[in-house]
Formats: sequence, structure tokens, C-alpha cells
Amino acid sequence: MVFALIAKYPMSALNRNTRRRLKRLPQIPSVWEGDRRSLVTVSDQGDFDAEGNNECILWVDGSEGIVRAMDIVSSEMGPEAIVRTLLRAMEHPQSPARPARPSKIVVRDREVQFLLRGVLQELEIAIDYVPDLPLIDELFRGFEEIALQRQPPLPPKYADLLIGKAYEIWLDAPWDILADHQILSVELNRWDVGEFYVSVMGMLGVEYGILLYRSLDSLQRFRESVVNQESVEAMEQAFLGQDCLFITYQAADEDFEEDEDVDLADLSVEEILPSFGAVHPLEGMRPFLDEEEALLAYMALEALHRFFQGSSRKLAADDFPAMNKRFRIPIPVNTEEEDTESKSIASIKVSTRPEVASELWEMAIDDDMDDEDWDEDEDEDEEELELPLRDDLIPKDSYLSLGMMPWESIALLQEDIDFYQSQDAPPLGEGLPVVLIQTTRPKAKVLIEQIQTAGGLKGIGFNPGEDPLVGDRYDLGILQTGDNHLYLFGEFPEADPTHTANREHWEQRCLKTKGYCGLIIARGLKGASRGNPQPKDMMAFFEARSLSVKELGLGMLQLMPVFEF
Repeated sequence: MVFALIAKYPMSALNRNTRRRLKRLPQIPSVWEGDRRSLVTVSDQGDFDAEGNNECILWVDGSEGIVRAMDIVSSEMGPEAIVRTLLRAMEHPQSPARPARPSKIVVRDREVQFLLRGVLQELEIAIDYVPDLPLIDELFRGFEEIALQRQPPLPPKYADLLIGKAYEIWLDAPWDILADHQILSVELNRWDVGEFYVSVMGMLGVEYGILLYRSLDSLQRFRESVVNQESVEAMEQAFLGQDCLFITYQAADEDFEEDEDVDLADLSVEEILPSFGAVHPLEGMRPFLDEEEALLAYMALEALHRFFQGSSRKLAADDFPAMNKRFRIPIPVNTEEEDTESKSIASIKVSTRPEVASELWEMAIDDDMDDEDWDEDEDEDEEELELPLRDDLIPKDSYLSLGMMPWESIALLQEDIDFYQSQDAPPLGEGLPVVLIQTTRPKAKVLIEQIQTAGGLKGIGFNPGEDPLVGDRYDLGILQTGDNHLYLFGEFPEADPTHTANREHWEQRCLKTKGYCGLIIARGLKGASRGNPQPKDMMAFFEARSLSVKELGLGMLQLMPVFEF
């Protein structure tokens, strides 16, 4: 049996230098207890797991009643870990202990006993087995009590309801139609809350969520602080000065979460994870809701969900309309109030607050104007240096393709897409030849706004280009905006047979449509719809005219080398 245990732990012995160094430590008449045990952990859902993935190694001086060393290690860590912690307990113990060797070590694991006997030979330390370690047992009981008392993110009786409602809000995607300054109010008049003031985050594609402010004053103070302060410390102070509940969304996969180019809106609902919490000037931020807060958040989200379902078209208008709706919402769990018909239903009013939106918008605009440093001479110089063909419009790493969209699909798309520019293209042929530019949602929004600001899209064409140094020839895709500027959207090698075939189809379809074509701008660069965007991913459709090489008037374009010094 002894030989089997030793074989299980093929440990390297301490080298002679280490043994001599340890023997120089003073030996004290103390008995040390050592053990390695799994920690009680609490999952994000608030479930308790007695067999966590982490383990705690403890070495304590039983005679003095103090912890000399402690480590948290992975359960996959080998037996060397308990030896490393023991050596640290000897040479570099936690305060107030001093470096020393014990006279005796006791463990409750026979395998660890035989392991240490082999490693610590010649150090004059007795190593014994005991069935119980009273001091370590007491310490671990304390650890478990702390873990079990940890506040779960959501109270169990509201967790499933609230998480389900958060996913419904995600599918509503209110950030597609509301900016964070377009404030809504949710009037409850129950549970010590008059109304929440709601800010929707996500239109910029950076952070997605719903902020439920307990007062309008808190919201206004936070916005004013953000506008007036620029340092990291001031921004942190402004953030912690809010008084609100929050629901935010993250990518369930940490790899997506760390990728700055991934827009959460491009991910499927199964790849999204909602989180809940609260911020208060005196409490700071905490990543959990108590029962009362969870009930409040659920009722507010249910009212908002119903409001978004019935009012999305009106909210998507260019102006932010004044409107309100009242909903009768069942209270999911009986509260301390009497369970009567009148008290089991809450009447909740949701309203837009255009006057608040205007105030917040003007606050931001005034700050932007103060920060601007206009230089008319520089603007004139830029106009004089305007190049005939620019390449600063299309986001880098965009997915590009040529194809065709059937007329039936175009008719359906016109009803749901965020922006549609019509040129009254006649429904000739099987469909409209289109260029697809697929990028992330924030970059797509910027691209659409740039084209709109430039007077819309006038035409799409292709022009020959070459690299004179290597002799390669290219088919250059070009967009012409309403202000007659030309922008490069793609460089396609003429030797590419796939592009050659697509260009032939493009020309044939343009002939059938009498020179009409289109541009689709879609989101979903990193999502499952990459290269095959669904209607929900398409954010803008521009009808345009097909431009010939003669109409472009650029001639053969050459790639010019750039030398850096």
C-alpha cells in the first residue's frame, strides 16, 4: 500500500541547497495542521455548489492558533501545490507569524502524509496522520458560512420571471429606435416609488441596457456631470452618484466580450446574458437586487415591453412624439398587501418625455459647441486638396459582395427597414442588382449618416485600376454621393473568377433594369449572419443609378506607393 501511494505522487525531492536553507530556520515546539479542500462557491444564478472548481490549501499553527499560509488553487493543480504552500508557511508566513520550522505536522489524508514524509526528510519534522483537524475544520466552516450568505444576483422567487422579461426587452431592441437622451417615464405609484425615468442604452452599439432612475433629478445631475467632467476620476464619481436600478447585457462567451469589434446586436439571443444591479450615491454599485427592487424592475420592464410592442412605429419617427399608454399588469407574487382583486393588478402608465429629451440634447449640443475649434482657413485648404477618389467612407474589414435582390423582397423590405432611398426604379427583370456592405451596427449607422449628409447615394460603378509595380489589375468599386464625391468601396482582382462572374451578372441585370441598382448596408459582421444578412440585419437600402467608366471619367487608376521616412 505504501509503495502504491508513493507511485501515485512521483514528487521531486528538495534539492540540497533548499534543505540547508530550511534547516537554518529556527525550529519551534509547535504542531501545524495542513489540509486541502474544495471551496463552497455560489454560481451567477445564486445556486450553491459544494464542489467548486477551486480548492483552498491551509497551513495553520495549531499551538498559536494562527494561519501561516493560505492558497487558492485549481482543483486540477497537482500535489506539489500543498508543498509549495507549506514552504511559504515556513519561510514567508503571514503576519504576525515569524519564519520557523514546526516540530510536528498533522494531516488528515494518508496520501499527503506519505508525500510529505518523502519531501521533508532530513528536516527533523514529525509528520502524523489524525482523523480530525479541529482548527482547520472551524476555519472552513466560517468560509462556507460566508459563501452561503452571499447575496444572489436575484431573489429566487423573481429570478426566472425577471430574466425572461429581460430577454423579451432584448428582442424588442428599443435601442434601435430610442437614443439614451429620449427619456420615458414609468408611473407606478406603489411600493414607495412614484415613477421611474427610463434611459435606453445601445443606439451607439457600445453598451446595451435599461436604466431605471428613481428621480428625474438624479438623471439630470448625472448627465450634467458627464458633460462637464472629463477626467476618469470625475466620470467615476458621476457614475456612482446615480440613483437607479439597471439591466445590462453582455456576451455570454467571454471571447466575444473581449472583442471590441463585436456588436452585441449582431449576436443571437442565446449568446446574450442579462445582468441586474443598482447604483446609489451612498451605496455605490452593487450587482444584485433585493426582493422589492426585483419586483419593481419586473413590473417596469413588463410595462416597457408592452409599450415597445405597441408603439415602436411611432417611436421610430424623426421626432420624439408626446404619447402615453396605461397598462393593467398582474403582480406576479403576492406582496405584504392583502390579496384582493384590486391589489393584485397594478395600473402602470408609460409616457414619453420629449421636454426632458430636448433639455438633455441641448445640454450635449452646447458642450460640443464649446469644445469645437473652428478654423475656416483649414476648411478651405481641405476643399482645395480634395482628391477625385476617396477611400475614407467604407469601414475597414467590411464584408462586400455583389448580388441581386428580388422585387418581392424589396417590397417587403421597404416596410421594415430603417432607411430606404427610392429612385423609382421600375420592377424590371428578376430583381435589382445590389452591392452589399456588411459591417458592425455602430459603423453601419455612421456610414448611413455620412451618405445621407452627402445628399444620398447617386450612383454605383466600377473603374479599372492597376498596381504598376507588380502588374496586377483591379476592378475598383466606386460610390458616387449626391454631392458628386466619389468613394472607393472595394478592390476586386480581375484574376478572381468569382468576381468576374459576379460582374458579368451585374452588367446583365443593370441592362434589364435600365441602369438601376442598389446598395444594402447591413449589420452582423461577426455574427451568424455574416455574408448572408437577414432582413432584420439590413439597416439601409439606397436605390441608385449604374455608372459607366465613361460617366466616372477617372481613366486608369494606379496604385501609388507610399514611402515612410
